[in-house]
Amino acid sequence: MAFGTKRPLPSKAQVPCFPEAGAIAASAVRCLLDELETWPKPGLVSHIDSGSHEDMDAGTFRASAAAIGPYFQALAEAGAAGLAMRALREIGLDAEAAMLAATSGVNTHRGAIFGLGLLCGAAGARIGGQVDPTLSLGTVVLRLWARSIFEGPMVPHSHGQVARRRFGAGGARIEAALGFPSIYHVGLPTLRKSVLEAPDDAEAQRIETCFALIAVVEDTSLLHRGGLSGLDFARRAARRFLDQGGIGAPGWRDRAHFVHKSFVARRLSPGGSADLLAMTLFVDAQERMLA
Repeated sequence: MAFGTKRPLPSKAQVPCFPEAGAIAASAVRCLLDELETWPKPGLVSHIDSGSHEDMDAGTFRASAAAIGPYFQALAEAGAAGLAMRALREIGLDAEAAMLAATSGVNTHRGAIFGLGLLCGAAGARIGGQVDPTLSLGTVVLRLWARSIFEGPMVPHSHGQVARRRFGAGGARIEAALGFPSIYHVGLPTLRKSVLEAPDDAEAQRIETCFALIAVVEDTSLLHRGGLSGLDFARRAARRFLDQGGIGAPGWRDRAHFVHKSFVARRLSPGGSADLLAMTLFVDAQERMLA
């Protein structure tokens, strides 16, 4: 989801420097790359193949992640300085422009710029003393920016917005405005449970978390590509994988690969769930730093 209509950026001099913001941004970029370095993920681009996509590959994603990293730092600094949603939106628009320049116009990370960008802003708000530092990042987003997210401008012809109008889906905007319930109710619990099941296999942990998100998220990327039937197929396939034992069952990689191929055959790509996987990894990393 895009941030909205572009407006002039505030002067850099108006935003104080917070050294911790660089570490927040580096963590966000690392989580995007960890999501990329996860295979098999149903229909999604990875370091192994391009999934259901013909216009992007791992190199496209790496270039995009490198391009938007400085904007994650700017978002963290804006949050630390207590700036309003308008400032975050402007930084997000510049991040989108940098992404498109780095990828020759391919949308690799628009959803991540929105969701992960808000979480970077929330992490910044915690280090800047704008909120109680013990609050979860989702709660910070909800308290500081929920109303602005609901009321903010939309991009009318984006794939996510078209799917929301056609199918009545909530999408990234509602997910963020509610404090990212899919992360806290699905992503994090699954990730932490999978650590116990596969303590020495971080990729397996990410795969399990990705499947869990696909199984429940009303993914507008799936709706755009496959309609309601595509969303239903994807959810059922992910749920079946989990119900058969997920990464705890023998032969799980072969079963995950089979699901991946079935998504590719139908040109399905759960991009919203991929974004939420990266965001889950980021939230987990930030919370472990506070523990």
